[in-house]
Amino acid sequence: MPEKPLTIATYAAGASLAAITLVYVFGPTFFLDDDASSTRKKGVVGLTNAANDCFINSILQALAGLPDLRIYLIRETHRRKLDGPEVYDVDTERLSLESRPVKPWKLQGLQKGLVTYALKEILDKLNERPIYRKAISPQPFIRALERAFGTRISRQQQDAQEFLQIITERLCDEYHAGTKARRRAQTRGITIVNSDTASERQEIAEQFGISAAKASAISNDEKGTDAVEHESSLSEDGFPFEGKIESQIECLTCGFKPKPTVSTFVTLTLNVPQTSSTSLNRCLDGIFKVEHIEDFKCEYCRLEYVLRSKTQELARASTPELKERLQRDIDKIREALEHDPERPPENVELPGSSLAPKRRIARHMYISSFPKVLAIHLSRSVFAIGSVSTKNLAKVAFPEALPLGGLLNRQNYRLLGMVSHKGSHNSGHYESFRRQVQPMPYSTPHSFGTEGVYSVQASPNPSAVQSPRISTTNLTSINDRASPIPSTSALDSPSLRSLSSQSSMTSRGPPPTSAPRDDDSLRPPATPPTSTSRPKSLRSLKEKAASITDVNPLKRKSKRTSNRWWRISDDKIKESKTSEVLGMQKEVYLLFYELDKTERF
Repeated sequence: MPEKPLTIATYAAGASLAAITLVYVFGPTFFLDDDASSTRKKGVVGLTNAANDCFINSILQALAGLPDLRIYLIRETHRRKLDGPEVYDVDTERLSLESRPVKPWKLQGLQKGLVTYALKEILDKLNERPIYRKAISPQPFIRALERAFGTRISRQQQDAQEFLQIITERLCDEYHAGTKARRRAQTRGITIVNSDTASERQEIAEQFGISAAKASAISNDEKGTDAVEHESSLSEDGFPFEGKIESQIECLTCGFKPKPTVSTFVTLTLNVPQTSSTSLNRCLDGIFKVEHIEDFKCEYCRLEYVLRSKTQELARASTPELKERLQRDIDKIREALEHDPERPPENVELPGSSLAPKRRIARHMYISSFPKVLAIHLSRSVFAIGSVSTKNLAKVAFPEALPLGGLLNRQNYRLLGMVSHKGSHNSGHYESFRRQVQPMPYSTPHSFGTEGVYSVQASPNPSAVQSPRISTTNLTSINDRASPIPSTSALDSPSLRSLSSQSSMTSRGPPPTSAPRDDDSLRPPATPPTSTSRPKSLRSLKEKAASITDVNPLKRKSKRTSNRWWRISDDKIKESKTSEVLGMQKEVYLLFYELDKTERF
């Protein structure tokens, strides 16, 4: 009997060793795959916080969730690599001839895109899908940023908005510096390679999980207005954060509208009113609403005043020389009023601006060029004379879908990221929220070609027979009938003829295609139904409605996944929902909206 416990322990050890051997042989990555497939344990790469760097980490995580920014970084880095270093080298002779020369090391950093390369590298690392908890350090990007500016980044201020402004302004300056360098290279006779290359499309496809044909469509869709204006020289796509605001004034007396003043922006700062609760639309009204200004000097009214004065002087003139001079002045003033009132006529004596009449004008600001990525900063600082600055704790309700613009130029934006701040004006902690942007899945990584999904090019092993292609005109009627058998007119006639000829020549059945189908999917029914019967119960009605609505299951899946967010606090990551993000009304600080183009992914 004393040997019985030893025998039991021996059997247990043998069984455990056999189980471990089976797992190692038949499923060596079973535990890793199970960990990766668990919804609770899924996550993204975090960022370590070694020196109170939450304001840096939150901005980098928010930028990592913007697909348009990542596409821009891929395009810019490929463009500089393909053009060669000679295009972006600093021309010291040209710098010496400029009135306000830039330092050579600073210009070289702008033209070579130091921050663009560094940001692409860290955003690629943050968009990995780890199978275990992983956190990286933001120090490589910070060192690249310090090297680009030639100074150290201060940890005293710790403002996420200022850090975002530094990054976006630097990226915008690097984009414009690279554009100018390419145009100068063209004037010198250097060949500029088109950035829309196969390697660029392949990288976009790999990083976003889409096909190469879809990446090519994205690249073609991203062509901006610069490509139209400078089609003969270069094709530029624009910086996704850069937009333009125009300020238009109108004299309420004469109705004259001078030329609007245009200013560019990369982030939009909105003042939060000092109330208990407000909304994002009300904050936007603080900038884009009509503002009335008193005691304004209108140029049109000023010229009209001078015209009346000259006319009265002409009536009182006694000498012919004086009348001739006044008549010339009157003709010049009328010409200026007709063509350009803002440019005063030459050789005409005008009274001082203090003598011009004062008018009441209406001032209106609007976005004339919408950015692809709209970064909104909600300014919560409350400054008071002789006291310490405080934080405005008002609740700001912000929508998930944000329409901007007028009725004729309406642009719809979709919320993709948010940065929140908890604490007081001088201390606190930043967190970021990233939408889990998941592209539409594809069954094959190969290109669909130019003939659609059901073409010969869609399959890596194309068959000699094309698959039937259903036309969009008959798709509605097929869904209404809820029948899996397409009609004869709904099939592409060349494909159908080739299919029928092949089926008549061989008896082995239809050849494989890229579209799944049953054996009897193309065989007409023996007795087509002659009448439709009404459902006998509510359950049959529900089943019929479910069969109609489940035509596109991928669309339902995208709706579920679009409700998922990542809540990231440095290296701590957990899942969140849209309702939780929209509920952060008291802590919301930065918002990142992207143009809603659902057909792109």
